[in-house]
Amino acid sequence: MKNSHNNLFFSMTYEFLDIYLVKQVGRSPDTIESYRDALTLFRRYVLNELNVSITKFTFADCTRNCIFGFLDYLKTKGNKTGTRNQRLAALKSYLWFAADKDVTLQSIALEVSRVPQVKNPATEKQVLSEDALNAIFSQPTNTHMGLRNRTILILLYDSAVRLAEMLNLRVEDSCLIEQNPYIRVMGKGSKERVIAIHVKTAQHIQQYLEVYRSKDNPNTDLLFYTIIKGKAGKMSEGNVERFLQQYADKARESCPDIPVRVHPHMLRRTRATNLYQNGVELALVSRILGHAYLDTTQLYAKPSLAMMRQAMDSFIVPQTKDEKPLWTGSEEEIAKLCGLR
Repeated sequence: MKNSHNNLFFSMTYEFLDIYLVKQVGRSPDTIESYRDALTLFRRYVLNELNVSITKFTFADCTRNCIFGFLDYLKTKGNKTGTRNQRLAALKSYLWFAADKDVTLQSIALEVSRVPQVKNPATEKQVLSEDALNAIFSQPTNTHMGLRNRTILILLYDSAVRLAEMLNLRVEDSCLIEQNPYIRVMGKGSKERVIAIHVKTAQHIQQYLEVYRSKDNPNTDLLFYTIIKGKAGKMSEGNVERFLQQYADKARESCPDIPVRVHPHMLRRTRATNLYQNGVELALVSRILGHAYLDTTQLYAKPSLAMMRQAMDSFIVPQTKDEKPLWTGSEEEIAKLCGLR
């Protein structure tokens, strides 16, 4: 069998991204774009750091040291630990795809698969206090844009959805009936889930729709949108991150315990933690969050001080009886029995 190690590394990326991931395994558009970004960044690393053209870089050049160098390169570009691990996972997936098509590439795929993930230091993930949430939610002004931004933040917190999931919502994905309002979300891996929302949240959405869905508004089925050059389109995650940080900075003037860095995922984490601390079973919290594994949800299961105090108070210290001494005699004699001098 002909050895294909010298075949061009990027010769299968189009088939991997635009055929295999889309038609054969049905990955979500967000996942595909994440893989595309990873391979694009790897190509830039090969070109700009290794000075090797896309027309010359082969599978044989993709060694463990090359991958380690790529991870270091991502770090210098400001990529966080989780992002670097996502890029690594995408490269491993691509190499196993190539190895399935050409068995002679399996040794390379196996070598790269043994590159360990970047270790993420175990740090306490911050959550927002009730005062902090109220202070932030009160910042949007009573304007057209303020109404939209407040609705986005309230829905993000109440539903605990990922930001990308919320920005993909269509108007038809929300059911605002007074008795049992909910939204229908398409999550990771194209898995759909239904999430109940609070009646007050539904009222905020209804008020938002009355303003943003008048006859003068653009024709789009997106629940939240932005207008660029007269056309309505999907709102960027960066836009939400920007105005949330602005509101947090302003709210910190009256609520000092708001962290310096506030981001949309913090609302999701805070909601999940609050649900757990208020007695919601972890399995149900996991379902609300759209986690495939319960272990992932354990990260949000942060007990409150009250929960820890209750657990400690429920433990009764057993009464001990007076015990007879194990050894008797002088210190010197006991030391000799213990093999000491």
